[in-house]
Parts: sequence; structure tokens; C-alpha cells
Amino acid sequence: MTTTDDTSGASAAHPRFAEALRALGLGDLADEVRRFPEATRTATEAAAAIGCELSQICKSLIFAADGVPVLVLMDGASRVDVERVREELGAGKVTRAKADVVRETTGYAIGGVPPFGQRERTRVLADRSLLAHDVVWAAAGTPYAVFPMEPKDLVATAGATLVDVRERTG
Repeated sequence: MTTTDDTSGASAAHPRFAEALRALGLGDLADEVRRFPEATRTATEAAAAIGCELSQICKSLIFAADGVPVLVLMDGASRVDVERVREELGAGKVTRAKADVVRETTGYAIGGVPPFGQRERTRVLADRSLLAHDVVWAAAGTPYAVFPMEPKDLVATAGATLVDVRERTG
């Protein structure tokens, strides 16, 4: 995978996401979007393309909590503990949302879901692990585009609740 982006700026972002940035007063952030010639669908692919640590990637994952979509923002080096999400939400059952539900809820395909600017407003949980970095990189609406943002600003813009929902290791 190449680390050279072929396009940058607003044209690199998904049009819906670029519009969301403008609506949020973050139009200047669109100039920082980087588009890559190869997909950055996974956190590993994105980190390699950007040249950053895996944990600096912000994954936007959609789960279904008792059938209701919820967005979980997680660092790229960690996995979501579904049981911890269930406990946090007080839900009976939490599962990974199917691809059609992700697209219907967010307006984006898996691998390109941004942390904000979705089609439908959902509850958003952000794992505290994202705050360990000065800058994180998140999808800009396509599997080929990413943008940088300070984690605390990303959490605030997404309207997320800070939680501890990553899998415990060891």
C-alpha cells in the first residue's frame, strides 16, 4: 500500500460528510481530508497508508442494542467488548449491525463510516482509549478517505459519551 495520497481536501471526502463538516462549522477540516488510491477499509490499512500508530485510527462501528443502532468509536488497536457496551446501555442484547443496517442508518458503507455526519442521529459511545493521542484519524465517508482531528474535539462533535468498552487484555 502506498503512503502517498492522490487527492486531498473537500473533494476527497464523501459529499454528505463534506456537507456535514460545513453544517457543523468545520468546513476548514475538509481541506485536511486525505484520499488514498487503495482502500483503507480496515484500521490496519488506514494506519499503514497514513503512517501512524494503529491506535491513532478511530473506528466507527455500528451495533444494534435491542435492535436500536448505536455508534461506538474505538481506537484501531482495540476491540469492542459487546458485553461492556450492553452494560453501558442497559440493553438486553447487543450485536454487530449487519451491513444493510449500517448503510441505512449512517448513509455510508462499512469501512467508510465517519464518527459524525450520519444520515440518522444515533447514540454515540466513545472509548476513552482515543484520548491517549493528540490526533486521531477517522473515515471521511468512504473506505478511501480519512481526516485528522483532536480526540476531545471528535468526541464533542460526535456528541459521544466517554466510556470504557474495549476488551480487556490479559
